[in-house]
Amino acid sequence: MPIDNHRPSEGENLITVEVAYALPDRQSLISLEVEEGTTALEAVRQSGIADEYSTIDLQRDSMGIFSNLLNGKDWPLPSEYVLQPGDRVEIYRPLQIDPREARLARARKKQAE
Repeated sequence: MPIDNHRPSEGENLITVEVAYALPDRQSLISLEVEEGTTALEAVRQSGIADEYSTIDLQRDSMGIFSNLLNGKDWPLPSEYVLQPGDRVEIYRPLQIDPREARLARARKKQAE
């Protein structure tokens, strides 16, 4: 868990958000308090999760934002989306294989059985 030496000043409003990342054998869900107005990308940086996983590349990896305010059709940029209390930011790993190729391989395997 990252250590946050920042102490909120009087009147500063903090919200609780989560940052998540998963490998096949290890997962992390970090809950942290950030200042109101913090973007999803800023929260990921503040969480320190990229220091825990050498596989994370914040310049390349896609991120998803799960919020009660998003309708599932919006795809905000992590660098622009201002987090709301309870939001979760997930960092995605690059795909190892195209999902269509994986489905095709499973179908071929099933036919061969």
